[in-house]
Amino acid sequence: MKLNLIPPGEFLMGSPESEPGRSYNETQHLVRITKPFYLSAHEVTQAQYEQVMGKNPSYFSASGNGKGRVSGDTTQFPVEQVSWNDAVDFCSKLSEQEGDQYRLPTEAEWEYACRAGTTTAYSFGNDVARLGEYAWYGANSKNTTHTVGELKPNAWDLYDMQGNVFEWCQDWYGPYESLQVVSDPTGPASGQYRVVRGGAFNVLPRGVRAASFNYYRPYVRSLTVGFRLARTYPLSP
Repeated sequence: MKLNLIPPGEFLMGSPESEPGRSYNETQHLVRITKPFYLSAHEVTQAQYEQVMGKNPSYFSASGNGKGRVSGDTTQFPVEQVSWNDAVDFCSKLSEQEGDQYRLPTEAEWEYACRAGTTTAYSFGNDVARLGEYAWYGANSKNTTHTVGELKPNAWDLYDMQGNVFEWCQDWYGPYESLQVVSDPTGPASGQYRVVRGGAFNVLPRGVRAASFNYYRPYVRSLTVGFRLARTYPLSP
């Protein structure tokens, strides 16, 4: 699993009112990420999930869950049909195996890493015509997931941050905890839903914007939802 070091910094989380496709609760506010952290360059794959958990729950797989819709080697497709609880269990088990602290990224960390220093709707700019170079979404996916890393990465060499599958974040869903300058926000203390980010293979362009979000109950499993890992910095010796 390739991990990229994400540097500390600050960014405007959310979207300007002029951004096409903007949704509610995207009010821009300044967020400071005060510590570096690692983020996996790719979404967790079916092969990686099976190696750690001993099973592959994915719908889009060659093992039978896909009901014949997908043929060939799907081991490098993103794992899906995993709940937030499943993703946290994966992080815990991998942490025990390797002696390092794996976790889900916070929503702020996720958007900061997705933007990679940009302020535009997408990590590469605002031109929707270029979206297919970076994201598997409704117009180019043929209604299925795809091998991770096939399209272009963002400026921090992170692949599929937009499209392919939604990605679970650590946070409970709720209004941003502050619209003032905030450092390392972690979201509400409690809630009913967990945040997912990044959009998926079946959404419109507005759904894969850097500021776009969705949310599900933590026990929900969906063929559109997977995850990627964050890791505490520094790594263990």
